[in-house]
Amino acid sequence: MPADAVLHVAGARPNFPKAAPVIRALDRHGVRQRLVHTGQHYDDRMSEVFFRQLRLPEPDLNLGVGSGSHASQTAAVMTGLEELMVADRPALTVVYGDVNSALAAALVAAKLGIPVAHVEAGLRSFDRSMPEEINRVVVDHVSDLLFATSPDALAHLETEGIATEKVHLVGNPMIDTLLANLDRFDVAGIRAALALPERYVVATLHRPGNVDDAADAVDLVKAMHSVADHLPVVLPLHPRGRRHLENAGLLSHRAMRVIEPLGYLEFVSLVRGAAVVVTDSGGVQEETTMLGVPCLTLRPNTERPITITHGTNRLVTRSTLAEAVASTLATGRLAARATPPLWDGAAGERIARIIAATL
Repeated sequence: MPADAVLHVAGARPNFPKAAPVIRALDRHGVRQRLVHTGQHYDDRMSEVFFRQLRLPEPDLNLGVGSGSHASQTAAVMTGLEELMVADRPALTVVYGDVNSALAAALVAAKLGIPVAHVEAGLRSFDRSMPEEINRVVVDHVSDLLFATSPDALAHLETEGIATEKVHLVGNPMIDTLLANLDRFDVAGIRAALALPERYVVATLHRPGNVDDAADAVDLVKAMHSVADHLPVVLPLHPRGRRHLENAGLLSHRAMRVIEPLGYLEFVSLVRGAAVVVTDSGGVQEETTMLGVPCLTLRPNTERPITITHGTNRLVTRSTLAEAVASTLATGRLAARATPPLWDGAAGERIARIIAATL
């Protein structure tokens, strides 16, 4: 690896739409780059299809760590990356989001004295029961460049004592990807492919607090069946939690449609055409904010409060979900509103400019 090269580490589905605009912008600045895919998400529908659809370069290395416990997965990524970074020391390691791959890469680089840049820094749910929250805090505190997507993230980092000169408000690179692909989202096509009516609900559910415990899964299935009483529900089901949800009778409602995970273009097309989205995913809260689609987040908190203050998102519980869906369907889509600051399609370029100047 050239001594001035930037090493990008990505490994899970949410990373790829964030990395794509940064990699392209750095390429325009003439910065030499390498990309490592950790293989945290390894199914074609969860990773490789993103490389094709987002026109990402083929990874220079795929660690192929696969699934596993938090400890085993993090350790496998750390071991593979340490060998790479010792042999070919990068000038900067760039990590994305809050997945285990980001934590592992940041720790390895920091211990080797290699600067770390964190894209999507400063997000906080203040819920330490979420493994992602632990990852966010640790990665931010070992990073040298922190790229924040929203003003609230700046406030969190300042409160935690992180030097302000390290922190940059750049906007949201995942929104760069969404805006760049607006013309490729085919609502009519995905509706026809899945034989859906004009009005339908999209759900994405994978958080441990919703699907890991059998009793929680039973409550969640009851809530989702109540939603399906109003409209057909399409659920691209993440491998996590599938067994508990299916054992709890998820498929017993005739209007509940479970499908395999979709590629980026197909999934956002599905979301764009939805009457309402029910989710526990962070990224979906942001995508619905930009697309103007009503979003109900099935969690007690969110690390993305800007999607509530500037977007279409609101928090719900399993007990209030059916009522929230009914009222949302009765109200319809909200009038256009101001989008969050700097969510304008140029975040990747801002990040690249700062990285190039730092190098």
